[in-house]
Amino acid sequence: MPTNTHKTISDQIKTDPVITNTIDQLLTRCQEIQSQITNIKPPSSELKQTYEESIKIFSELRGGGLFFPYLATGAGAGPFVELADGSIKYDLTCGIGVHIMGHGHPIVMKASIEAGLEDVTMQGNLQQNTNSMTLCQKLIDLANQQKGSKLKHCFLSSSGVMAGENALKMAMQKNAPASRVLAFERCFAGRSLAFSQINDKPAFRDGLPEILSVDYVPFFDINDPEGSTHRAVTTLKKHLSRHPKQYAAMFFEIIQGEGGFHIGSETFHRTLMQICKDHGVAVLADEVQTFCRTHHPFAFQEFNLSDLIDIVWVGKAAQVCATLFSKEFLPRPGLIAQTYTASSATIAASIAILNELDNGTYFGTNGKTAKLHQLFINGFQDIANRHPHLLTGPFGLGAMTGCTVHGGDATKVTNLIHHLYENGVIAFLAGANPTRLRFLVPIGALEPKHITEILEILENSILATA
Repeated sequence: MPTNTHKTISDQIKTDPVITNTIDQLLTRCQEIQSQITNIKPPSSELKQTYEESIKIFSELRGGGLFFPYLATGAGAGPFVELADGSIKYDLTCGIGVHIMGHGHPIVMKASIEAGLEDVTMQGNLQQNTNSMTLCQKLIDLANQQKGSKLKHCFLSSSGVMAGENALKMAMQKNAPASRVLAFERCFAGRSLAFSQINDKPAFRDGLPEILSVDYVPFFDINDPEGSTHRAVTTLKKHLSRHPKQYAAMFFEIIQGEGGFHIGSETFHRTLMQICKDHGVAVLADEVQTFCRTHHPFAFQEFNLSDLIDIVWVGKAAQVCATLFSKEFLPRPGLIAQTYTASSATIAASIAILNELDNGTYFGTNGKTAKLHQLFINGFQDIANRHPHLLTGPFGLGAMTGCTVHGGDATKVTNLIHHLYENGVIAFLAGANPTRLRFLVPIGALEPKHITEILEILENSILATA
């Protein structure tokens, strides 16, 4: 009788040849079927009526219309997604940045299927498996790739805004009784009750009570580096002087995503962060959208700010959201907890994605992310050379890329986005005055040939909506 060398039942499940062979067969067959998804495809006339009915029903169920008539089937391949009307489109929103590897990525699918065999669907405050520990360690390792980083702790969360709320609570608890918050103009933090107060967009808190005092600092202007830095410093010092010792934290978007893909600079952020440090104000970095989208895992690393970050939170590309913090901000018992952190499959997918992105081919100035961004830059410039009155830019960095079209007119940009959608490219907007076209690029799946086709469709759509 053979000796059982497995240390746990879980080890036995993960290495059982029947199970592993079955998973391999499932993935192989799935990829064979997905291989049919290679190009843009128009909707099926046979599915049109039922699809339109489904859109109406879903809009009613959720209590509001959809920006796009978008309902996916759950199938996709690389940068392409299949919709329930039978159409296939380029997905350059990726669930507003979630699907950074693209659709149907074999590494992600395999990790998710294997984790689906675990005995619990959701992990949480009192039920966490060993892969939660693995994910926390991976995030901490990524955050400490530069000297000076103090981010030694990680708490997993079910959403980006919850991870941010935990950051805010930790900062306020440490700096109590200080209760005010500083943030940048044009910032977006999230849609919880507290974070709706931080957003520099009154429409996002219409009808809500004021529960948090927030003061704003102007963001970096790439066209006026010294002047904009001086204005920001002056404004920050004015707030600190007017409300001494009343600020618990300042929210830093190293790159503004929702605000319009505005990029800061090392000097700008370092100057403001140091002033915050001098006044005992916690330096918080919101990297829900920027995480794994620059030439480094974190945008604060892009600008050599590791030594100044007290707390950072991530989401989207990570699948699982998390708050990373230094020991100075360790919360007292009871401050943070969560019924759910994420599903076992999502946690496993997160580990697989982060390992893939950290394999040496994506990050760095010569990595895949930088090369794809450069192709978009070149393409935008070519279009701008031919139609300078219709397109300017580019803006953003890495897998966050965009441009200003039609002078940034919100109505015209929205019309352009819907025209792109009808022609097989799903994009979105960002910012206001100007409103910009935004791509959140699936770097794990997009290739140069795809970008060539996308840019051709973009130029034709710009001309069609001029």
